[in-house]
Amino acid sequence: MAMEKEGLSGAESLAKTRTYGKFRCHNPSCMARITVPPGATHCKCPTCGLEWRVSWIGPNFPRIRGPVWDVNKKLAQEAVAKKAATKEGNQDGIE
Repeated sequence: MAMEKEGLSGAESLAKTRTYGKFRCHNPSCMARITVPPGATHCKCPTCGLEWRVSWIGPNFPRIRGPVWDVNKKLAQEAVAKKAATKEGNQDGIE
């Protein structure tokens, strides 16, 4: 049975929590909520730094169209190089 708050049905109370003009980062290890300026075609996640292409299905309704491959590939290569350098340092006895 749905709980009523302030005389609202379950669906109505859920609709009040819906955020418009935002979406979650599609990076599975991030999932931060990103606020996009109206009309922007690209946005950068403030948490993980990945960039996304944005399309607008309504004046206040952005959706992720896809990743910005150049930026995200560069970030991934830097992370892999950093991890490899750390691993090599640990094998040499250096921490």
